[in-house]
Amino acid sequence: MKGWIFGFVVSLSLAAPAAAGTRCADYVPQPRPQNASRDIVGADLDTILDRGFITFAAYGDFPPWSYEKDGKPAGVDVEIGRLIAGELGVEARFQLVAAGENLDADLRNWIWKGPVVGGRVANVMLHVPYDSDYACRVEQVTFTGQYHRERIGIAYRKDAYPDNPPVPACFRFDTVAVENESIADFYLTSFPGGQLGRDIRRYPSMSAAMKALATGETMAAMGPLAQLEAGLADGLAVHAPPLPGFSVGSWTIGVAVHFRYKPLAYAVDDAIVAAIADGRMARIFADHGLSFHPPELR
Repeated sequence: MKGWIFGFVVSLSLAAPAAAGTRCADYVPQPRPQNASRDIVGADLDTILDRGFITFAAYGDFPPWSYEKDGKPAGVDVEIGRLIAGELGVEARFQLVAAGENLDADLRNWIWKGPVVGGRVANVMLHVPYDSDYACRVEQVTFTGQYHRERIGIAYRKDAYPDNPPVPACFRFDTVAVENESIADFYLTSFPGGQLGRDIRRYPSMSAAMKALATGETMAAMGPLAQLEAGLADGLAVHAPPLPGFSVGSWTIGVAVHFRYKPLAYAVDDAIVAAIADGRMARIFADHGLSFHPPELR
């Protein structure tokens, strides 16, 4: 799981609920780009339409969402970018970028300021988790176009669990694969009394964890549902049970646009809303073997 997801979701799960009327009351105004060239701060909708292409930032090596296949960008997020570009009548161009240490760094590098060395900002960043309190504190970015509700799930070997799918309590005795330092790793390690520590098997990626499950190295694997579904093989199944003691087992995914370009943000959001309404978004997920969960609030 990308580092920003781990930090973002853990911060939500640990945060105390805000009192009514205090949303973002403690925010600190952040710096905005000043006297920057158009290449630095992006391009408005009219410029995008005139030049005939729109640029997207998507995470590299992040299957099934975004990755390189046969030398070209591929994945669910890439298809969503192409859908948006198609609605605007322009070409989609992609930058597959490395995840930074947190979401703030990624938004700074790829939306509102640009990286210190190499690369440039994109018009739209894909696969950005959304939280209303976080969004109102990051003034340089418009968060919009929510397109999916991701959740934590458990994949398992059917021969290991012929009667009932496993739940976290099962991992007091059964082995479970996780991506190292992911939200699933955090959750299982923090399970009351540290009861699960000895049976957790950690892997460098969710893909590696699913391969370990497929070969019988573990009895189950835990992580984001889409990544589990992408790694399913014969003899495996997946479900998303309740997670006791974990307040944020799911989160909304959308896009980010530079704060200066509201018309672009509206156009992108309109494209995504239309695709959810007419079934095109669900088809993109189905074509990749994934279940689609539309955002709860639009």
